[in-house]
Amino acid sequence: MRILLINDTARKVGRLSEALRDAGFEVFDESGLSIDLPVRVQSCKPDVILIDSDSPGRDVLEQLCLVSRDQPKPIVMFTDEQDPVIMRQAIQAGVSAYIVEGINSTRLKAILDVAQARFETDQQLRAELQAREQQLNERKRIEKAKGLLMTMKQCSEPEAYTLMRRQAMARQQKLIQVAEQIIAMHEMLND
Repeated sequence: MRILLINDTARKVGRLSEALRDAGFEVFDESGLSIDLPVRVQSCKPDVILIDSDSPGRDVLEQLCLVSRDQPKPIVMFTDEQDPVIMRQAIQAGVSAYIVEGINSTRLKAILDVAQARFETDQQLRAELQAREQQLNERKRIEKAKGLLMTMKQCSEPEAYTLMRRQAMARQQKLIQVAEQIIAMHEMLND
């Protein structure tokens, strides 16, 4: 497992680094958060990002948002901050596991496993949501094309749908492609 370790504390990063080594992990990269985290993640390509932070500030959370949006990875934050508002902000920024009060090398493997499992579940849910949104948008476009076809051909809804299906099968296209062609043709003729 490739680990990127970020220190956002006044302490040395040694406590977390040492606990990782004690648990049998190898840290591939270590740095302070003064770096550009998205660039560091791009160059290091870690499997997981660990952050040691006294209390995650706005800059830390902004960096995490960028990484979560563009290069999603499991992120584990070790902190002393117990404020529920900060916890929520960290989770919204993409933190998979928010660990308060202490680093215990015997618990690290379980923590990393849970963070990775939660990350994978979140990614799967996001992919399913995007697929549903795309299906809904396609359905709306097909309905719009069907309505345009009903107006142009003076036909019923089932007839318009049948015409679109025949066109799709004849051209070996998806129904959405035929719908987009109808909408584009209508827009071109009415401009």
